[in-house]
Formats: sequence, structure tokens, C-alpha cells
Amino acid sequence: MVQLICQDLSVGYEGKRVLQAVSFAVRAGDYLCVVGENGSGKTTLLKTILGLQPPISGSVCLQGGLQHKEIGYLPQQTDVQRDFPASVREIVLSGCQGRCGIRPFYNRAEKQLAADAMRKLQIEHLVKRCYRSLSGGQQQRVLLARALCATRKMLVLDEPASSLDPGAAAELYALLERLNREDGITIIMISHDMWAASRYASHILHLGSARFFGTRAAYQDAFPHAFAGVPRREGDAL
Repeated sequence: MVQLICQDLSVGYEGKRVLQAVSFAVRAGDYLCVVGENGSGKTTLLKTILGLQPPISGSVCLQGGLQHKEIGYLPQQTDVQRDFPASVREIVLSGCQGRCGIRPFYNRAEKQLAADAMRKLQIEHLVKRCYRSLSGGQQQRVLLARALCATRKMLVLDEPASSLDPGAAAELYALLERLNREDGITIIMISHDMWAASRYASHILHLGSARFFGTRAAYQDAFPHAFAGVPRREGDAL
């Protein structure tokens, strides 16, 4: 089932185009890595997909009943956000705000949803800890649990491992793979980590001077040096 279609999409800010005429579709259960050089429009594309800014031209269409409020989003963190003085429980629960509407409190089902997300991300022992006291890897798990409170359909992530050490990054990628494979959650992730793209992506969107959208295997054939030394996965298909 197709969840997202971008057709002849041009995006930018303050009237300036940073990406133009890109078309691709994402199906339920895909793991799409968005790669390319700095300034190629990757983050602006994600914000447009999320409805945080309008496209300059073209269209973004959500399909299969998917709504913007059902997409979990992990943006890049700023230093101020990393120092946010709230408890882990408060931050994870805030992912349920889209479910509350005008109701000024969380109900029992939403509290259970947050508890389930913390258990799935193995952070239930941190529930009373202050967010700013956590390690970078723990903070990303908290934010991922928050995003899971908003969705069981699609997660959109902007360089989620950029500030993590290799061990924490590997743990985060393993969690995302489990959510994708076991729970069927669609992943759209910007990454400069080509090893992660080669290991986990089902599809790759390459932006910049070269343009590509297709399966990981087709990308490896089109850009043979991108995954130098990384073997083709069993089951890869063109």
C-alpha cells in the first residue's frame, strides 16, 4: 500500500528553491534513506512532507488514510533542546498531544501508550530522570519513544545518529530496524552514514548534482563506489 506520493515537487524557503522536480513514492513498510551533499534540500524536503512548510510547486499526497498527525518526527536536536528540564515521562507523554485535541490532560489509554513506548525502547527505568541528565543515546531513545506515541505508521528522522558515538548509533539503528521489520513502521531517514544506508535501507533517494530514487540494490549498481566494500544483501532485488 502506498503511503506517500511526491510528484514534481519543488521545495525551498523564502521563495528560494533548494530542490526541484523530485518525484517518488513510499509504500508501507519501506525503509527510505535520503542521502546527498549538504545543501541539496534534504531537511527542507522532510519539512515539506510533514506539512511544516508549503511546497513551491508540485504536490505531496498522503495515501491509505495516513494523516500528518500520525507521522512521528525526530528533527535534529539543538543544544537548547538537549538541555530541556523535563522528565523522561513528560517528554514521552507529549507525543500524545495530537491525540488529545482540546482536552487539557492525558487519558488512561494515552498514558498506557507512553508506557508501552518506553518499554519497547527499553527506557522505562529512566522514567523519572531529567531529560538533560541523559546521555545522547538515551535522549534519542526518549525522543523516539515520543514519536512512537504519535504513530504506528511512519517515522521521519533527520540525521538521528549525527551526535552519537558509534556504539549508541549502532543501538539506535538496531531499534529502528526492529520497528521497521517487526512492527511494520515505515522509516524515512536523512543520513550521511552510508554504512547505515547500505545495511538498513530498502530504498534510497539521492539528492544533489546526481539524482536517484530506487531500491538499495539498484543504487549500488548506479553508484558502485557509494557502498565500497559492503556486500549485496541476500534477497536484494532490482
